This record gives sequence, structure tokens and C-alpha cells, in this order.
Amino acid sequence: MKVLIVGSGGREHALAWKLGQSPKVSEIFIAPGNGGTRLEGTNVPIKDDDLPGLVKFAKENKIDLVVAGPELPLVLGIKEALSKEGIPCFGPGAYAANLEGSKAFSKMVMRDSGVPTAPFQVFDEFERAKSFVESKGAPIVIKADGLAAGKGVVVASTVEEAIETLESMMIKKEFGSAGERVVVEEALKGEEASFLAFCSGEDYALLPSAQDHKAVGEGDTGPNTGGMGAYSPAPILPREKYEETAELVIKPVLKLLADRGEPFVGILYAGLMYTPDGPSVLEYNVRFGDPECQPLLMRLDSDIAEIMLACVENRISEVEVKLKPETTICVVMAAGGYPGPYEKGMEITGFDEAEQVEGVKVFQAGTTYKDGKTLTNGGRVLGVTALGSDLAAAQVRAYEAVSKLSFKDAYFRRDIGNKGLKK
Repeated sequence: MKVLIVGSGGREHALAWKLGQSPKVSEIFIAPGNGGTRLEGTNVPIKDDDLPGLVKFAKENKIDLVVAGPELPLVLGIKEALSKEGIPCFGPGAYAANLEGSKAFSKMVMRDSGVPTAPFQVFDEFERAKSFVESKGAPIVIKADGLAAGKGVVVASTVEEAIETLESMMIKKEFGSAGERVVVEEALKGEEASFLAFCSGEDYALLPSAQDHKAVGEGDTGPNTGGMGAYSPAPILPREKYEETAELVIKPVLKLLADRGEPFVGILYAGLMYTPDGPSVLEYNVRFGDPECQPLLMRLDSDIAEIMLACVENRISEVEVKLKPETTICVVMAAGGYPGPYEKGMEITGFDEAEQVEGVKVFQAGTTYKDGKTLTNGGRVLGVTALGSDLAAAQVRAYEAVSKLSFKDAYFRRDIGNKGLKK
């Protein structure tokens, strides 16, 4: 079968690499792709928000399955647009995609389905939001309602910082229309975990736990990014707790959406915070995380094309999701300055040497290929991912591979996985 992957990040490189291992898949296209995805299939110069262009390409090239990597095309309704042409899409419809597309919608779904989450209020007027923050005090969490490329969440440690954040979102429009409405919620303390499931209506098949590292600096300091690294499994969410956790945070949401006539198909991702009272959902995503996708797919020992087909054909209960027993870790190498301004167009070297380290795969994210060279083309540039017998072994391999790769002003955290090692 022919597959079209939509997106251009490290997640999409990992998806193309994994789908390429399936005997069911004859050809892979990636729109728009990056310097790494060209090694797994054919890059197509169509942006992820160009739904008419994507549908036209899928129709003309007789695509059998479209896999939406990022959230934007899902929120815009790519599933519905493809459905009109009879083309299956692995990913939810626009209504269900609002679990990620609208923080307010997501919190209301959590409330209505009984999922544990922090107390919250929704505001579309700055003065009312400001008064609420002043009455509640800090620390407090401010979230832009709409999509903000993983950067629309601020944990304000003072009331002044919270008000500045509200001003930047609601008045200065730092995130455009995404920040016109905000969610203000209680700040939870604890350790985070990511918990993902392949979903088909009310049925699901669980992936192992993972832990993302959102902050740019070591020791989880500095501003949030799209993610500076991840590992799987996360000791905070052990295997024996998977089913119990799914009953708490996956099953109720799938049931509520199905009851509303909007069954969820695709990946449901619960971002969890482990508080003294147990797990609480910080957010839902409607696609694979990036960088969690990279270590999770390194551990997946089943045919991912078969799993995705089973989801769109409503038979996920028939398919076994097998996993490798090893631990995986992904270290993101970013451009200097990220998540602020950064330079592009710097040559990257050392791919062959890095991938000669046992158990290592280098997934490309913000890269492009020009005149025989791979160049930086984004903030998060590479996801250096390693398998190991345990977390310590995987960490050693990942950082050994990182040391072989080079580009000007490359930046990476040196403590990815340390929280897991402490356990």
C-alpha cells in the first residue's frame, strides 16, 4: 500500500522509518518532510496546513493511508477532507482534535468525563483573568487556548509573571488568535509522564510509558520547548499500572467522544502529572509526541502499518502491540538560542559515525538537504535515539552518538533520563 505522512519533524522521520519496515507498505511520501525523511521515502513540497493540496496529491497518487503527524492538519479537518474522497486517515476528526486544538475544550471534556485534572477557569477578557490571578496567587498556570507550537503554557512563579503572561497572550497577541482566550489553572507539583494509546472508537491498545523533558535547561530550568528529549519506559508509570491508568485517563474520554457521535481514531496522548494524590492530566494531544515518538517507535516490535489500518477499520482489538524489552532514550540536539531566535543553514556532520554506535538511530527534525549537504533548518534539529538493556546503557549510547555529531552552536541537555536513573 501507498502511505502519505503529513509533517516535517523528527516524529515524521520516525514514522517514515517505522512504516518503511512494514511488508504491507510499498511506497512512502512525506509532505513536506525534511532532510532525513528523504532517506525513507519521497518528500513532497506541500505544507501540512494545505488541505486541498494534500487531498489532491493523495487522490492523484492513489494513496491508501494518510498518517497525520502534527496536530494542525487534524484540527483543520484533514480527516473529513480525505473522507470525502474515500481515503482513510490515521488521526481523529476535527471535533475530537480539539482535545489538543483548544485547551478550554480539553479541560471541559476532562471535567465532563470525570478525568482527574487541576481546577481551572476559562477567560476571554484580560481584566477578569487578571483579577482571578490576583485572587488566587502563585504559582499558577496560564495556557493559551489555541495551538502555539508547544510553547503556549507558562507556569508563573509570581503573580507579576502571571499578569505579564496574560498581557503577552491576550493583549500583545504573542501567539496570535491562539491566546485570545486563556485557561488559568492550579499549578500541580510532581513528576510528569506521557501515556499514549492507539485508539479506535472505545477500543484501544496501549503503548509503554515515556517521560518528556520540556524545559530547555538542565534540571528542568528555563522556558518550555517542544521537548528536549524523552525516554521509555518511565519508572514513575510502571507496566503493572498501565491498565489502571488507562481506565482513569484514556477510557472515559473515548467513551464521552463516542457518546457524542465523534469516535476517536488515532493516537490519544495523555500528559500526566504524578501528584501526592495520584496522576492528574495536564493535557491531551491527538498525535504522537515529539520527541516521545522516536523512543516509542524504537521499542515497537509490531507492524505499525497493520496497527494503523486496524484503527481506521475499527478492529484494533484484533491486533497485538508487541514491544521490545529494552529501554530507549532520545536526546534532542537543538540550534543555539532555541526556543528563542536561532540561526539556520549550518552544515551537520557525523551521521555515519553516530549510527555506528550500537542501537542508535539519528532522527532528523529541523533539517534540509541541499547541494549534497544536510543543513539545519529549525530549532530542534536532531533526535539522537538509542536502545539499551536498561536506561543507563541507553543513555551512554545516546550521548556517545551525540558526541559524533556536529553543527555550529549545537545545544543539548546533558541530563536526559537522569530522573529515571534516580528511581
